[in-house]
Amino acid sequence: MIRRCILYLWIMIACSLNATAQSNGINGPHGIAPATVNVGPTNLPGKYFRLMEEGCRLVEERIDAEPDVTLANIETDPEWRHFPYSIMASSVLYAKKNPANKQYRNPKMLALSLRIGDLLANENEKGQFADRLGANWDTYMWLEAYRLLEEELGEERKHRWKREIIKLLNPYEAYCVSLAKTARYNVPFLNTSPNHFSIYASELFLAGRIFGIKHWEKIGAEVMHRYVTEEISPDGFWGEHHHLLPTSGYNYLTVSSVALYWEHSKDPAALKALRKATNFHQYYTYPDGTPVEVINDRNRFWGVSPWGQFGFSNFPDGRRYAAFLASFFTPENIRMDVLGRLAQNALYYHEGRLESIPQDHAAYHHKMSIDAGIRKTQPWVAAYSALMSTQAVNNTFFLDRQGYLSIFHEKKGLVITGANSKRQPELATFMEQLSGAVYHLPINARLQMNDSIDRISLAYNTFFSDIEILKPSEQKIEFRVVVHGKGTPAEEAGLNFQLCLKPGEVLETAAGGKYVLDKTPVELSPKDIGGWLRNNGWTLQVDPNASLVWPVYPHNPYADKPENSLEKAVGVLTIPLLLREDPKYYVRVKEKTFFFSLSIE
Repeated sequence: MIRRCILYLWIMIACSLNATAQSNGINGPHGIAPATVNVGPTNLPGKYFRLMEEGCRLVEERIDAEPDVTLANIETDPEWRHFPYSIMASSVLYAKKNPANKQYRNPKMLALSLRIGDLLANENEKGQFADRLGANWDTYMWLEAYRLLEEELGEERKHRWKREIIKLLNPYEAYCVSLAKTARYNVPFLNTSPNHFSIYASELFLAGRIFGIKHWEKIGAEVMHRYVTEEISPDGFWGEHHHLLPTSGYNYLTVSSVALYWEHSKDPAALKALRKATNFHQYYTYPDGTPVEVINDRNRFWGVSPWGQFGFSNFPDGRRYAAFLASFFTPENIRMDVLGRLAQNALYYHEGRLESIPQDHAAYHHKMSIDAGIRKTQPWVAAYSALMSTQAVNNTFFLDRQGYLSIFHEKKGLVITGANSKRQPELATFMEQLSGAVYHLPINARLQMNDSIDRISLAYNTFFSDIEILKPSEQKIEFRVVVHGKGTPAEEAGLNFQLCLKPGEVLETAAGGKYVLDKTPVELSPKDIGGWLRNNGWTLQVDPNASLVWPVYPHNPYADKPENSLEKAVGVLTIPLLLREDPKYYVRVKEKTFFFSLSIE
């Protein structure tokens, strides 16, 4: 009887805890059933430590070979930019006790950290540290190393490091105080990115704790608490241009700041925010670890992110997601900035059981509360955006939301990209010309998803359209574009798709053409194409009126001009709409329908 009562009590407690977790939004991701992954012991944080060891070996070799090294000469190599990040790796290896860390308390790691820290102090004393791009990121690494090694520094070095770190952080206080109560934490109100503002605030908060500077701790906590309560969107991200529209790549940076704040504050709202952010990033990450680009308003290209993985590790599915991301890092692709972020992940990683993530499943789908979504039907992933935003005309860093559909294949990667661009209507999904002016952004939009068909609807001045994606088979995905004319047609109107053609490989056409894709321009007429295109193992059936141009170089927001790398070029498939006015009908329903079929050999 007693055993039965105890068992009943445990069941009631378990049910209560589960209900509480669900009401707080800290259960596994919705859209697929959480499941334990049978992968044996997780490879984290062990993989972090192994990668850090290799990175520290390279750093030690480099500074041994260059006794008079400075930040200016070591950072001329792009792989060695953000050299101060390296201090985080050697410091964590020395200070973090973990069975997987073979370098714990190794004097060589301490010696390396001291050499790097003294170099940073020397550079800052000469005024060679703070003006470098991304110095605020570097300062965090040095601050964390100070915290980890404080007892080993000795009074003179401790005083020197502290003095120089405080000099670097001092400007952040006035900035945070002046903008703590601004309307929103995004670029139109901050005049900087919310990821940067979160870094300033989280560093002030941590430094205030470490150095006993109470007003730093207070303002840092005030800003970060607002990030996790007011500024996070319902879908789990911090919008950079608009608070309800995602910037998927840079969101990892803000996650890192929130996760750091959580580690040292234990603010319950921060953990809830991390739960939401974990869901967002799991769903909107392709099988190759890269964030979904069609929803991103700042970057067309973003690699697998090392930022913030420790924040995801607060949850069983997040630990699996962190392991998934970490699997793409090898000793061969460890830059200095990656090295430091992996060290941060190792320092704060939360070990525990794993649960599955969307990438573990053959099929899943997810739609945000806004008009963006994703569907995986193995081996295909289709990502959708019907997001609209005002144009940031005088800000080169924000792209126009002009792309709406991306199609990814597990073996071939992106085939069709809806990545956005700027001042390039030729890359927009639709364009229309009225009175000599070209318009390429919709005036209304909607995304609808169901099990048989997904539909992106876009309205323009002279037509509206439905992009309908049908349920794919293993070998093929089909979609169609239905265009409904309105009133007087535009002087010119067209449909464009950006094809991720593979440089160095052959582009074949149904008309018998074969073109090696290099920097030589390729312009194919409908007659040259003949109905289909083939590249990199896929074949795309296209409309008979389709033409193609290669290479087209998208906008580079950091250079404020087109890219110059062939790897970032796309082929633009264009189909004229050729709409015709009908005096009987203002709205000409289903005036044109264009069919597409993408198959894998």
